[in-house]
Amino acid sequence: MSEEFESQTSESTPELSPVERLLESWRDLTADQKLSAFRGLSPDDSEDFYLLLDAREHAALYLDMNRAERRLWLRFLAPDDAADMIQELPDDVRPEALQMIDEKVRREIMALLSYREDEAGGLMNPRFVRVRPDMLVAEAIRYVRQQAIAVEPIHYVYVLDSQQVLLGVMSLRQLFVSPAERRISEVMETDLVTIPDEMDQEQVSRIFQQHRFVALPVLDSHRKMQGIVTVDDILDVSQEEATEDIQKLGGQEALDAPYPEVPLWEMVRKRGGWLLVLFIGEMFTASAMHQFEDEIAKAVVLTIFIPLIISSGGNSGSQASTLIIRSLALRELRLSDWWKVIGREAMVGASLGLLLAVVGAMRIALWPTRTEHFGEHWGLLSLTVGISLMGVVLFGCMVGATLPFVLRSLKLDPASASAPFVATLVDVTGLVIYFSVAKLLLTGTML
Repeated sequence: MSEEFESQTSESTPELSPVERLLESWRDLTADQKLSAFRGLSPDDSEDFYLLLDAREHAALYLDMNRAERRLWLRFLAPDDAADMIQELPDDVRPEALQMIDEKVRREIMALLSYREDEAGGLMNPRFVRVRPDMLVAEAIRYVRQQAIAVEPIHYVYVLDSQQVLLGVMSLRQLFVSPAERRISEVMETDLVTIPDEMDQEQVSRIFQQHRFVALPVLDSHRKMQGIVTVDDILDVSQEEATEDIQKLGGQEALDAPYPEVPLWEMVRKRGGWLLVLFIGEMFTASAMHQFEDEIAKAVVLTIFIPLIISSGGNSGSQASTLIIRSLALRELRLSDWWKVIGREAMVGASLGLLLAVVGAMRIALWPTRTEHFGEHWGLLSLTVGISLMGVVLFGCMVGATLPFVLRSLKLDPASASAPFVATLVDVTGLVIYFSVAKLLLTGTML
């Protein structure tokens, strides 16, 4: 019976292709093993596999290849992918790589390298299908077929004048269903959505999300078309930007490479700076406690609830900052919404504070041995904890909601208002609120 089950299982599980098998084990291989395994693929499989690798892996393979292989695989890449790979190479290797490329393609790559990596110009593909406005539709179709040999992918046909200024655009479907005798200028779309070549990649991503196009044209300051950005490029950008924000929310600098590939010292540097800032911030917590050492000495029972107070404030602040940072990143909120958000968080903070205050006060009031544990004035202690929780949670929500707006108004990344940073800030003020309430309510009884 077990043999029959194993037989059925093996038959139902499709066998992985050589490309899929190598892709699964790729990260676990050494540099020499990667090159050997890559060379062991068939020509078709090696082409498919190579296109699945990112620019960092392209560069790593390039450095291990011989000169003939370098020339072959560098020329195999599209100009935008080749430019990305060359950017990953050491500075002293880049000139050699550029010399291996044909003059025409080299000019395209040099133009791409003149842009920053996170600009639209650095993302674009300089190859696209273009036609003239005075062409007949039938003539344009023949011309598109000729260009299809060198241009991939083809989503739209762009209409340019003799100065390479963008005049209009047509989808392939629109081109093929238009009457053959009509001029392109008569059937093209002139209501254009375009991208400036120096636009930040995060803004480019938002334009794609807003308009849902497969590709968008990139123009320079003179409206001359430089290339296209396609949606697959933007998927990579969206993942990169989301990863960067998540890492910053964890209280560290964003990593420049996948986690397993980051050198040890680089990891320490990226995480140590923020950790040191947070540590220094927590030192103020000790200073705050020092200011109330007389109260603590008279009523040691107050220290029992310190973790409860500061963690509640830090958690509420972290919740608020995370929500606001993400909403700002998705453009669900603008700077002008600041007052509305503050008002909303004030109500939310008061409600959450009241909820925790009731639970915290009941923790003392309903404890069977409350007199033995908390003293004869447990009722006032219960009220102190409850009021403090309300104040700390409300303050945490307000700080967590305000800080991202402040950073955005200063042209800084709101993700820098990370949850650990907000929690550290609220810890200090939480102690001040707690002991101030205790001093007000318990003086003359426990203090």
